[in-house]
Amino acid sequence: MAQRRRVANLLALSVLTVVAERPMHPYEMASVLRARGKDRETPIKWGSFYTVVRNLEKHGLIRATQSTRQGARPERTVYRITTDGREEAEDWTRELLGTPEREHTGFEAGLSVMAGLDPDEVTALLRRRLALLRDRIAVQRANLEVERGEIPRLFLIESEYALAMSMAEEAWTGALLAELTIGTFPGLAQWQGYHQPNQLPPTTADPTARDLAARDLAARDLATRDFTTGDFTTGDFATGDFAPERGRPDGGAMGERGGLAG
Repeated sequence: MAQRRRVANLLALSVLTVVAERPMHPYEMASVLRARGKDRETPIKWGSFYTVVRNLEKHGLIRATQSTRQGARPERTVYRITTDGREEAEDWTRELLGTPEREHTGFEAGLSVMAGLDPDEVTALLRRRLALLRDRIAVQRANLEVERGEIPRLFLIESEYALAMSMAEEAWTGALLAELTIGTFPGLAQWQGYHQPNQLPPTTADPTARDLAARDLAARDLATRDFTTGDFTTGDFATGDFAPERGRPDGGAMGERGGLAG
């Protein structure tokens, strides 16, 4: 489980990492983050950015060291990282890198309820998504190519990861779209039938029938197992008529402890 942070906004971690390099005022912090492309992963909006800086100071993770003014420009406060701030940044980074965290996406939520739409509409939507994904990948590749000539790879590694994730999503979405397009998606005919007039999926139309079907499937699975040897048997749970195919050397039925009478 992720540790509760004094300032939980991920932008706070970005601020701590740049201030750890040298004391800076907020405008300089934001400029460094933008120069390294960090604003693509964590959008920088001035209102929220200054709120993050104030919260970091409030919790003792950074400290104001001086205020400067140039001409008619507003006064700028320079901040440095504290010992607590450095420890927080290091611990937070270790957690993010070393602990996988389940991240729910809108796409995942949409997939979980796509049965509510007609398969033809889902196919069209996935085709649109795939086109947009390919546009995004093209932009990501172009940006990365430019930045590689200007920024050390150490500060681009998350952009490489984002590109890899986009490419993985493209491949998976393309495979799903192909199944729907050529008709090999399991249960496609039934799914299409759900969207005919006066038809509902079994999960909503007849819960009793659904439960009975699930019990029957479980019974059939259990009926194929010999609980004394792990081998398989055949039988009928409805009638209690079992015929061992393999199992006990004598071919007899299990005793009372086995659950079946001889």
